[in-house]
Amino acid sequence: MNERADTAALPRASYSGLDRVLRARVLAQLSGLRGQPLRLADAVGEVVLGEGVAGAMPLEVTVHDPGFYRAIARNGSVGAAEAYMDGLWDCSDLVGLVRLLVRHRDLLDRMESGTARLGGGVLRALHALRRNTRAGARRNIAAHYDLGNEFFALFLSPDLMYSSALFTDADDTLEAASTRKLEAICRKLRLQPGDRVVEIGSGWGGFAVHAAARHGCHVTTTTISREQHALACQRVAQAGLQDRVSVLLEDYRDLRGQYDKLVSIEMVEAIGAPYLDTYFERVAGLLKPDGLALLQAITIEDHRYERALHSVDFIKRHVFPGSFIPSINALLAAKTRSCDLALLQLEDFGASYARTLQAWRERFMANLPAVRAQSFDARFVRLWEFYLAYCEGGFRERAIGVAHLLFARPGQREAGQLLDAAGPRSIEA
Repeated sequence: MNERADTAALPRASYSGLDRVLRARVLAQLSGLRGQPLRLADAVGEVVLGEGVAGAMPLEVTVHDPGFYRAIARNGSVGAAEAYMDGLWDCSDLVGLVRLLVRHRDLLDRMESGTARLGGGVLRALHALRRNTRAGARRNIAAHYDLGNEFFALFLSPDLMYSSALFTDADDTLEAASTRKLEAICRKLRLQPGDRVVEIGSGWGGFAVHAAARHGCHVTTTTISREQHALACQRVAQAGLQDRVSVLLEDYRDLRGQYDKLVSIEMVEAIGAPYLDTYFERVAGLLKPDGLALLQAITIEDHRYERALHSVDFIKRHVFPGSFIPSINALLAAKTRSCDLALLQLEDFGASYARTLQAWRERFMANLPAVRAQSFDARFVRLWEFYLAYCEGGFRERAIGVAHLLFARPGQREAGQLLDAAGPRSIEA
């Protein structure tokens, strides 16, 4: 760790004795970084942290206020994110910083434990109050998705799919990759005219409109977001598909009937870990004996699931209240406890999510005047900038992934043919 005191061009702020102690603690904790140097500048001085490889450009972090160090002392990584939201620090490459820190998760784990997480108990208590009961789930969903349909339209593709696209070529557009993802789901489910499909989690109706228009099936789709429900109904009507798409404003636990096919695209993360068994019970209960179900799920590494489940990160605190990220093992264990569905295929395409998030972030940042015109303030803008960069970095480092899981009922006579049609089990390189 090298430090110099040439701070003429750096922000000036008053550092108390405690601030200096907390600053020294953070610098010591980050001194173990390897692979890319991190240059941190504040009113006290400039420090180069970690060791870099030859030719590696340092990441530049500028601390504008000593409150940055206090925030980390209180709430660890959540505190650092909150300090960013408050404009207390900036970085030359947020995604690069996230990637560097993810590669040093053992270091971060030490920072999150002990004195670096004095507020951890408070965060966990607040998260516990956001359980996904029927009423709680509606509040949690509204907190994110009811920000306004016009807001999400600023950075999503025109189909308004708020989930990973599927990229295959270097020059793919977000629009092409999003359509490819929808077609991949339809192919794996072998959708055909006359199929009755149920979708848990409507989004803004993108899948339902696509499947009904292109494959001639009937889709019953449900959401508990009033904003999403209103626009999904409007989009169905504009497409002239009222006879083939039914949009419900209903909790998935209240769905009844049996269907040929079921799809749920990045909905499982919103249900909360305590309800995972209930979710799979309902998935199986909604399928006919020869039915198929496809889940698109964001996943965390199996060996980090339990730790993540009992901690509160930036996403749980400020972006998706009541959420969690399951591991593949957690999903399959809940499935095994709850029903007799058999896994036919698993395909991970996490690298595509990194590209999806990059596209969303670039569009979001390019549309900041329109974001502000919708009365969102500077703190909100910085929250979303951090959120999109935070997630992109996680996917680029494979700390999180996204997968398609295809399930069939026992005795599915065409299971072999279905697997051949869906393609071999694959893990994206």
